[in-house]
Amino acid sequence: MTINRRLIVGCALCAVSGLVATRVSAQTPPAATPGVKRKILQQVDGPAAGYTTLIVEVEIEPGATVARHTHPGIESVYFIEGGGELSVEGQPAKQLNPGDAFQIPPGVPHGLKNGAKATRGVATYVIEKGKPLASPA
Repeated sequence: MTINRRLIVGCALCAVSGLVATRVSAQTPPAATPGVKRKILQQVDGPAAGYTTLIVEVEIEPGATVARHTHPGIESVYFIEGGGELSVEGQPAKQLNPGDAFQIPPGVPHGLKNGAKATRGVATYVIEKGKPLASPA
């Protein structure tokens, strides 16, 4: 069966326009951190009443520091490239590399010192509605 390229392009454009519409209602990411870019890719209500789930693309410049902060829910991150040193309150610092993932429980202070290369990753947040995505710790 041959798939029509126009159909594929049309479906892709519908998906992109739906994503843009989703971004408009997304919770605002934390205040800009020098050397860190965040792009909300998707936001959906749930998994339970009073919560929202955000999928965020993260880019961190070489040597940049993500200051200690907390989230009002669970943060899960997967590193695609780059890496750095993750500090989580109550735990020894941990070096993360491409292919590594980590999860931070709600309200636990943490931060990251990026390495010598740019880091790219994808973060998923399941947070309480109406609360800021992140707060300084």
